[in-house]
Amino acid sequence: MTANLNILTGINRTSAPSSGSMILVNDLYGAMPETHTTFLGREPVDQAWQGAFGQLIALSTAKRPHGPHFEHYLDELTREVGALIEKIQPHVIHAQYVGFALSEAFVRTAGNIPIIAIAHGPDVMAAERSAREREGLNKVAAASAAIVAPTFALANRIDRLTGHRFTDRLAVIPWGIYLSDARGRDRPPTEAGPLSLAHAGRLDDNKSTITAVEALTLTELPHHLTVIGHGIRQEHLKQRAIELGLGDRVHFDPFLPRAELWRRLANYDAFVFTTRGLEAFGLVLIEAQAHGLPVAYSDLPSVREILGNTGVPYAPGDPRSLAAALDGMGRDRHRLGDLAKAALHNAHRYDITTTAHRLHALTLRVTS
Repeated sequence: MTANLNILTGINRTSAPSSGSMILVNDLYGAMPETHTTFLGREPVDQAWQGAFGQLIALSTAKRPHGPHFEHYLDELTREVGALIEKIQPHVIHAQYVGFALSEAFVRTAGNIPIIAIAHGPDVMAAERSAREREGLNKVAAASAAIVAPTFALANRIDRLTGHRFTDRLAVIPWGIYLSDARGRDRPPTEAGPLSLAHAGRLDDNKSTITAVEALTLTELPHHLTVIGHGIRQEHLKQRAIELGLGDRVHFDPFLPRAELWRRLANYDAFVFTTRGLEAFGLVLIEAQAHGLPVAYSDLPSVREILGNTGVPYAPGDPRSLAAALDGMGRDRHRLGDLAKAALHNAHRYDITTTAHRLHALTLRVTS
């Protein structure tokens, strides 16, 4: 195999930095050495976003990921992907989201081209809920030379879902960010008192932002919370904050481009992470820590794995547990300062260049 790998990959979504997974792949393939990557996405394409890829192709097959028309949709997508593979002739395929439709189309059309499956979390959640999704995950796993997960906790869930048939194919490669672009705060702890809190991410049931909102009604200190993001639960969250009399303590901001989010992080005392179900990794946690923010986090296996004792855990989905954690942080600013130092130290374990080099090395092994 030559040093210049020709990689085919893609995510069956709008080609823009609209989620953690999309931001990750943009960073990952931009940092990967000696490669040419063709990325399959969807219209509209954010022209400023596609610079990480040698080529970005927008899929034309109408997307129908659920319901009675799924098999027909998968057949159509397979035909389109097969024609692209014939044209591109990649050395290797990186199948993002194990078991989702695009990955199944890759499996159907790869022929002798090796596949590395890369798990992101929603694919594993879907397989745990649905027999059809579980079947798809197993098909992709069976056809893959390696299956990459960002944490051992997520790898173990995949191992269970596949009946331990592919344990030797599982590889853990933690995700990362461009640490060189992050600027840690140089702000000493101040006196004890209420905290200015940030929460950022998709506003849906699993992310459980409602836990942070309801926790503020149970705290003894009048903390303030800024919720940054959008999603299906946004209006419900706003209404719930008003119902609880928190209109002056909970502020909602729209989704922010990463550069703007990173600039804003320095304005807060701490970061709140509220996911209550499966979390693959939690890149936003590393983003917050890289900017020197202490983190209160829901104590999930993957999150505990990447943060350890560098944050303050609380019981997932439990507003009372989170309230106690926030008050404890607010009353002890010396501890808050220690947590800020620990956060910066921990974040430096997760540089995207390390992620890229490890995935590149695995890809070379698979293709040779």
